[in-house]
Amino acid sequence: MENLIGVGNGRTYEDFHKQIPEHVKPKFDELRQFCLNLGDKLVEDVRMHRVVFCKSMTFRWFADFEPTSKSILIKIQKDRKIPITIFEIFPEDDLKEIQKNLKDAFDLIH
Repeated sequence: MENLIGVGNGRTYEDFHKQIPEHVKPKFDELRQFCLNLGDKLVEDVRMHRVVFCKSMTFRWFADFEPTSKSILIKIQKDRKIPITIFEIFPEDDLKEIQKNLKDAFDLIH
């Protein structure tokens, strides 16, 4: 996991984690860990209000996670020519569908 970096601002996931609402943290952490396990060419970019997952150092992002007070907004990009899909995940939601979409996006993004 040495490819995990915060680009530009020097923020770590630990810093970011402190601002996630407590009831959203378990799902956010579970989805983050799922993305981290997708492959060794993964780059995690911790930004001020969200975490973006990219494939390789070309920074072709495939997932953008933004915590809200009640949920997680997830933007998924499979290809630059396909419109971005937005999901809203709540703490009680099952993650199978979003995990399938995340894996598909990781596999398809160039």
